[in-house]
Amino acid sequence: MKNAATWADASAIALSGLCLLHCLALPLLASLLPLLGAWSEAEWVHGLFVALALPVTCYALWRTHRRQALPGSMWLLAGGGLSLLAAGALGWPLAKAETRLTVAGSLMLAGTHLWNALRRRHGHG
Repeated sequence: MKNAATWADASAIALSGLCLLHCLALPLLASLLPLLGAWSEAEWVHGLFVALALPVTCYALWRTHRRQALPGSMWLLAGGGLSLLAAGALGWPLAKAETRLTVAGSLMLAGTHLWNALRRRHGHG
């Protein structure tokens, strides 16, 4: 069912984009709109993004992996991205590194899903 895997990859890329928007654009908008400021600082948002990213990423990669094994480097990139997202959400190792960790994790996940989608498009899964 290629449509389900394509949907999962597209969803994961969209979630990574939302995460980037949250980390980079909302603080700028926060200076203009107090409501967005409160949302950009809400800690539950980070946990929500991780909670959404984990099953979507696993599902998308698993669907492709069932047809043809994915390279280990793709799994490492996805795992690294999820780990950085989780570290940012938890404020580990330093709370001041939260944005950098989250942005790096989002970009790694988006890259993983783009790579996965391109592999499927070219008949590699």
